[in-house]
Amino acid sequence: MPQSDVPVDPPQSLTREDGTVLAYYRTAGGKARSGAPAGRPGLIFLGGFMSDMSGTKALALEAYARRRGRDFLRFDYRGHGQSSGRFEEATIGDWLGDALAVLDAASEGPQILIGSSMGGWIALLVARARPERVAGLVGIAPAPDFTEDLIWGRATPKQRAALESVGYVDRPSEYAATPYRITYRLIEEGRNHLLLNAPIPLACPVRLIHGMADVDVPWQTSLRLAEALESEDVEVTLVKAAAHRLSDPEDLARLERAIEEITVKTAT
Repeated sequence: MPQSDVPVDPPQSLTREDGTVLAYYRTAGGKARSGAPAGRPGLIFLGGFMSDMSGTKALALEAYARRRGRDFLRFDYRGHGQSSGRFEEATIGDWLGDALAVLDAASEGPQILIGSSMGGWIALLVARARPERVAGLVGIAPAPDFTEDLIWGRATPKQRAALESVGYVDRPSEYAATPYRITYRLIEEGRNHLLLNAPIPLACPVRLIHGMADVDVPWQTSLRLAEALESEDVEVTLVKAAAHRLSDPEDLARLERAIEEITVKTAT
């Protein structure tokens, strides 16, 4: 992305009732360069676990929104990026609350939620809580229930014992120089938000994109999610050679097409 497309101003901020300060950037829609009609849903990007709003996909979507004259919002959950708070003290419920606060206070009208990895789980929970505000949803390697299925489910007996006795384990990650601290509280609280073992009452269009070479979140997760969703307008795109990030140019083009397809559907 050209450097000129990256905002140089500090982010806007939203202070929650508990004192947490959430950082976000909002790009106001205007006349699209392509002449596309106004009045389309805004776009909100929800990042992944230990990710932030300055990643490749978030910035590429912001550039896309500017070209198309779309409202666009990206933000950092508490304990991520430029927002306040400690990562290891937060839970899925906290990050859901952050996303709802940003949706309510920093956006207007219908929105298409674009959730990457953990952000796909959060987006689903937001859509369930605010169905009247969500025109559609795009999941990029979505990871609903990952605290249970991919952390607790993959933990060794020794790691489970440490989680239950000490309260945390440190896990190395290829996405960060330092290990992630995984707390037992994250896993326990996450059980309040599990989705995949029951129907998910969403009626909006949903597009799921998943790489079949994803070793972090199995592509079968998107198939399970598609089956659980009550919406009849759900499509899954599997990309055979793609891994978890889905941030190559062809992946970003695929993401844009999914957004455009949902946009057309919401206009009919």
